[in-house]
Amino acid sequence: MKVGDQHYRSIALNPDGWRVDIIDQTRLPHEFLIKTLETLDDAATAIRDMWVRGAPLIGATAAYGLCLALRQNTSDADLESARKMLLQTRPTAINLRWALDDVIARLRPLPEHQRLEAAYQRAATICDEDISTNSAIGDYGHAIIRQLWEQKGQPDIVNILTHCNAGWLATVDWGTALAPIYKAHAAGIPVHVWVDETRPRNQGASLTTWELQAHGIPHHLIVDNAGGHLMQQGQVDLCLVGTDRTAANGDVCNKIGTYLKALAAFDNQVPFYVALPGTTIDWRIHDGIKDIPIEQRAPDEVTHLNGKTATGDLQHIQITADGCQAANPAFDITPARLITGLITERGICKASATGLSGLFPEQ
Repeated sequence: MKVGDQHYRSIALNPDGWRVDIIDQTRLPHEFLIKTLETLDDAATAIRDMWVRGAPLIGATAAYGLCLALRQNTSDADLESARKMLLQTRPTAINLRWALDDVIARLRPLPEHQRLEAAYQRAATICDEDISTNSAIGDYGHAIIRQLWEQKGQPDIVNILTHCNAGWLATVDWGTALAPIYKAHAAGIPVHVWVDETRPRNQGASLTTWELQAHGIPHHLIVDNAGGHLMQQGQVDLCLVGTDRTAANGDVCNKIGTYLKALAAFDNQVPFYVALPGTTIDWRIHDGIKDIPIEQRAPDEVTHLNGKTATGDLQHIQITADGCQAANPAFDITPARLITGLITERGICKASATGLSGLFPEQ
C-alpha cells in the first residue's frame, strides 16, 4: 500500500541489510514515523508496547526479532531464551508462537555459523508469504462484496462495518478484513465503511480511518455502540472483521467488542464474516471460549487517551477521576454459531471443525 506516492510495507529490512524498520503505529494518525529495531529488546518492546500490532505483523516482527538476537549469539540456549522473551510479549495472537516455532525448527538442525543468514531468509519469506496470503483473502472476500452489490442492484453502495484495524498496518501488506474492501474498490464496486472507533486503544479511529482515507475509500467513524443501531436501520450490508486466533471449531478471538457486533448482526440477519490467514488457526484448541487466553492489558489504556490538541501537540490525557480503577480485557470470543463464514487464503468455509478441516486437510 502507499503513503503518499511511496509504497511501504509495515515491516522491512533497513537498507543496511540487518536492522529492521517498522511503522510506529502508536503515533498514527497524526505522525508517520519509521522506527528502526536493532536488538532483541527493541523487537520485544515493539510488540509489547504495540508499535506493531495485528496477528500477522506480530509474527513477522517476532521472526525478525530472532534474527536480531542471533546477531549476538547463535547457540541453542540463546535461541530458546530469545523465543521465551518474545513469546511473553503478547499472549493471545497465535501468529507470534507460530512464527517463532517455524523459524527455530528450521534453525536447530543447522550449524551455528549458518543460522543467522538462514533466519533472515526465513523472516523475509514469512513476510512475502503474508502478502500473497492476504491478497488471496482479498480476492475471496471481494467476491462476497460483489455478490451483495449485485443483489442490492447497481448502483447501490455496499455498506460494510468493521471493528478494530485489520488492514495493511496489521499485516505486512494488504490486510485481512480490509483486503476485500481494497479489492472491491479497485474493481469499481461502490463501498462505504462504518469504522468502529474500537476503544480503548482506538485502532479503528486512528488506524483504519487513516488507511481508508489514504486509499480514497468512503467511510464514517462511529462510536463502538452505534453498530447495532445502524444494523436495525438497514444501513449495514456486511460485517467484516479480522482475528488474532481462531480455534479449530471455528470460534474466533478478536479485539474486545467483536462479540457484541456479531450478536447484533445475528439478530438483524446481517452477514458476519471473519477474514484470517491459516497461520491464525490454533489447531490445538477446540473451544475458544474456554481455552483461548485473553490478554489483560494496562488500566491506563482505559483511563487515558492519546490525541492532538488545537495547537498541534500530541498529548496523553486522563479522562477519569484520580484513583479510578479500570479493567482492560483486550479480546473477546465470538462463538462459531454467530459467524456466517471464514474467509481464508484457500477459500471460504463455515466456521466449524468440518469447514476448517475441509480447507486445511493436512491439519
